[in-house]
Amino acid sequence: MSTKLAVLKDGKTNETRAAASPETVKKLVSLGCSVTIEADAGKKAGFTNKEYEEAGAVIAKTAAFLKDSDILLSVNAPATIRLKSFKKGATLIAMLNPYDNQKTLDSYAKVGIETMSMELMPRITRAQSMDVLSSQSNLAGYKAVLDATAEFGRALPMMMTAAGTIAPAKVFVMGAGVAGLQAIATAKRLGAVVSATDVRAAAGEQVESLGASFVMVEADEGESGETEGGYAKEMSEDYQKRQAELVAQHIAKQDIVICTALIPGRPAPVLVSKEMVASMASGSVIVDLAVERGGNCPLSKLGKTVVANGVKIIGYDNVPGRLPANATELYARNLYNFVEAFFDREAKKAVFDRKDEIIQGVQLTYKGAIVHNGFVQAKTSSKKPAAKKPAAKKPAAKKPATKKPAAKKPAAKKPATKKPVAKKQAQRKAAASKTVSKG
Repeated sequence: MSTKLAVLKDGKTNETRAAASPETVKKLVSLGCSVTIEADAGKKAGFTNKEYEEAGAVIAKTAAFLKDSDILLSVNAPATIRLKSFKKGATLIAMLNPYDNQKTLDSYAKVGIETMSMELMPRITRAQSMDVLSSQSNLAGYKAVLDATAEFGRALPMMMTAAGTIAPAKVFVMGAGVAGLQAIATAKRLGAVVSATDVRAAAGEQVESLGASFVMVEADEGESGETEGGYAKEMSEDYQKRQAELVAQHIAKQDIVICTALIPGRPAPVLVSKEMVASMASGSVIVDLAVERGGNCPLSKLGKTVVANGVKIIGYDNVPGRLPANATELYARNLYNFVEAFFDREAKKAVFDRKDEIIQGVQLTYKGAIVHNGFVQAKTSSKKPAAKKPAAKKPAAKKPATKKPAAKKPAAKKPATKKPVAKKQAQRKAAASKTVSKG
């Protein structure tokens, strides 16, 4: 019997991506899956129900398919109310955003489904083709430069005309991860003069290989600036201060700033202060790709473009989704590669080995329990304040301690009464001895 795999239509109003493309549906069918697509799941990405049907999928117009599905693919976490319709033991694979939705983990465990959060994919060679953050960030970096160019009132490349020369625009990219490197490459192709910064010293070579200049303060001794997983890490206060001073001098001369700095599981670091924005020329543009995690600029607003001191600050949400067809194609391939890597072709079912490094990295819940180390610990630590309640009994336990002084009072009096008696006896003995010695 083949595995029943379902593709959900995303419930978020601003979500344009789908969890499968006609290309990946064909691959899933050939793998041995029976694929069901929720009606219009790919509509916003430009994929019709007919295209999915031609690829081998069945289109579902009601939610009845949920109760029989073994594997469910989605872009984002489905609404909690839908979880009740899921088959117990089914596997949900999506970008579940567990750092912001930790309470939802309890819901997954309660209904007994297995969940895989794709944005937690470990950065190892085997998992590169499954890395959704890289595939989506790549598109975000590209689109960020185009969005900035559309808002910038000047040309990016240097132009020499009979009327004179137009100077090239200066673009500064903050964060040289996947999004940042793509932003650098795109801005260079458009003819801008590009510079970039990152806390990771190793990123310098990558930046320079793309033709940009690397702006970085001297790192703390023995500090690489990156985690074991290759992500940027939060630096010391001294480093942040020195970096801010350098960036403040550099940013005042820039026309376009692309902010991409993120730290997994934490609010985005503030890199562009209000004072820095004020130092930029009117007509300059800032694109804050980190706005969904709080933003690298405190003036950015989620889903809006604001103007401060003549500087436009763009805070679009779901930037990869602004290229829905490509974003869907890449995300769908990530999901297919993940399922295929653990699929037993003979048994025609996925076997997610919990001892595998990849599964340990992405699996949140299993058989009614939260199993991911990062979130099991978070839940345990969150319970500690509640566990302190019994400690409130200590004041009651002190009551016997208050009796001790009262108990000591009689004890203190006894020595006091004995001392005079002891003295009288001593005096009598002395008098008796004197009498004996005189006689």
